[in-house]
Amino acid sequence: QMCGFKPPGGIYTHVVGVDIVRTDVNEFFVLEDNARVPSGVSYMIENRATMLQMFPELFTSNHIKQVSNYPKQLFRSLAAGARDIADNPNIAVLTPGIFNSAYYEHSFLADEMGVDLLQGSDLEVRDGKVMIRTTAGIEPVDVIYRRIDDEFIDPLSFDPQSVLGTPGLFDAYRSGNVMLANAPGSGIADDKAIYSYMPAIIEFYMGAKPLLNNIPTWRCGNPDDLGYVLDNLAELVVKEVHGSGGYGMLVGPASSQRELARFRQKLIANPDNYVAQPTLSLSTVPILTKAGLAPRHVDLRPFVLVSPNEISVTPGGLTRVALKKGSLVVNSSQGGGTKDTWVLEY
Repeated sequence: QMCGFKPPGGIYTHVVGVDIVRTDVNEFFVLEDNARVPSGVSYMIENRATMLQMFPELFTSNHIKQVSNYPKQLFRSLAAGARDIADNPNIAVLTPGIFNSAYYEHSFLADEMGVDLLQGSDLEVRDGKVMIRTTAGIEPVDVIYRRIDDEFIDPLSFDPQSVLGTPGLFDAYRSGNVMLANAPGSGIADDKAIYSYMPAIIEFYMGAKPLLNNIPTWRCGNPDDLGYVLDNLAELVVKEVHGSGGYGMLVGPASSQRELARFRQKLIANPDNYVAQPTLSLSTVPILTKAGLAPRHVDLRPFVLVSPNEISVTPGGLTRVALKKGSLVVNSSQGGGTKDTWVLEY
């Protein structure tokens, strides 16, 4: 449905979260890309607010760049991308609702940006334009920062069973009457099989090699790769290509013989559904445990805002930490935590 279509401002991914790991002093790898609906920025901002309240002296004695202006930067970036639609665009955040695990972040960002927080039922499409139902009547919306997955955006164009989207929304988008951020289809970059091709994709389109390396990845749909993975399963990390949140994965060194045998059968039955990577020794940071300070593994998710005017990287990010001793799984859905991240000015 997106073939041949150029989105407003020519921008497909307005907000990007890139997960980065460090394995040595100067050795960094991109762990995965998040281009569909990257989340976690509210934790970044709230972590900083908590640190400022508890340890204000640290921020007076160190030149630490602020992250609290992220919502304003996001608002400006979204508005800049919609200049072809309206000079002063009306922006809204589209949420699946209160039962979504990231609902707090949706509400937080809408409040900080001073825009409406909406569900699909709050919108309707009239004459190809998207309108918000309000107590005072209807009013147009020009930009929708959507925090719902592609298949739920519009039951007429995608999943007909969806009750989260708005009928006709995708056609209004295709007609150039509203901007969706991020563009439908941008989540292809989240796919872990596509990830394995990213260095070649970057070199083909940019004419240069990527500055950060990918983790070596075996695509289990390739018979040779599958053979290697099956022979070395106890040493590898295996992930579902469409998986997220740390679900559906195997960490070989931390798995029992029974778990390895069960996963081996999954690989044989459906090899195209999996990729494998070496188990990396991620960097650690100290956390406070009942026994005192102890090291735990971390990764970093910087947030990137893209507009026709600029590409900006937030001077901070979401540092995710595995709270369980020895664990390499940092996802909050798997019991991980977060830390404030400092970028210092010199």
